[in-house]
Amino acid sequence: MLEIQYHGHSCVQLTSEGHSIIIDPFISGNPQAVTKLSDIRVQYILLTHGHQDHILDAVELAKQNDATIIATFELANYLGWQGAKTMALNLGGSAAFPFGRVKMTQAFHSSGMVYDEDQRIVYLGMPGGFIVTMGGKTVYHAGDTGLFGDMKILGERHDIDAAFLPIGDVFTMGPKDALVAAEWVKPKLVVPIHYNTFPPIQQDGEAFVSSLKEKGINGAALKPGETTRLS
Repeated sequence: MLEIQYHGHSCVQLTSEGHSIIIDPFISGNPQAVTKLSDIRVQYILLTHGHQDHILDAVELAKQNDATIIATFELANYLGWQGAKTMALNLGGSAAFPFGRVKMTQAFHSSGMVYDEDQRIVYLGMPGGFIVTMGGKTVYHAGDTGLFGDMKILGERHDIDAAFLPIGDVFTMGPKDALVAAEWVKPKLVVPIHYNTFPPIQQDGEAFVSSLKEKGINGAALKPGETTRLS
């Protein structure tokens, strides 16, 4: 059994048999978050890329839980310099962990921290996504990405139980492209992410779920704080 808790934006927590991991923690800066950062207990933190709305709480959460951050080489080093325990994992690579296995997939986006005060950008490596095997289930977190053809390969090579796909448009795929992605990835369940957090990415999650249903795909537009289970 695998429990999925959605914390809003792209933040997803996976829990099974005493193990818990979180992907892209953005709690304290998320106006829609209902969970307190201090209440989150995890052993590992997975980061898809180095944008503020995906890594904002990573270091604090890592220190709070004595957890390990898993990210690309550049991002792992950047956060390690801030006192967090890190492990580097790059695109195409995979590794075993006490909770299961993590493989990092490609994504088409950008990655870096923007420091407006001195007009400086710190490049933080390639963006990516994750395929996580945990609790006997396989989930795909696409990260921030546009639609790309190799999603078909992911669907062919992996029996994906749940996929977290961005639908916000502007900075990632919109609903129409995410629907195509769902058809290619072939998951048993699709959860839309990266939408409604800020005005530019307003979308109707329930309408997206309805469009999935028309294609014979199960979907769930979880609200921040809501959970679902794969059994």
